[in-house]
Amino acid sequence: MRNSIARAVSAIALSGITTVVLAAPAFAQENPTVNDPDEVAIVGEPDTSDLHNAYTFAPLGVPVFGLLQSVNAVPGNILPGT
Repeated sequence: MRNSIARAVSAIALSGITTVVLAAPAFAQENPTVNDPDEVAIVGEPDTSDLHNAYTFAPLGVPVFGLLQSVNAVPGNILPGT
């Protein structure tokens, strides 16, 4: 019983330390919008030059052709030999 409690406390402490160490860089960065609330954040336009395939063409808001290909591939992935 004592070993189980010691392991639990150790695991909690280790996970807490890991979380703090991994989250520290994210909190250490300066955010220009926090320093000056009147400053507008400028975001570049994303590169969409390679988004012309069956999984990204979505005339109805859903990639129809990619969805059909995925649904047709399911039986072959679940049942071998079909």
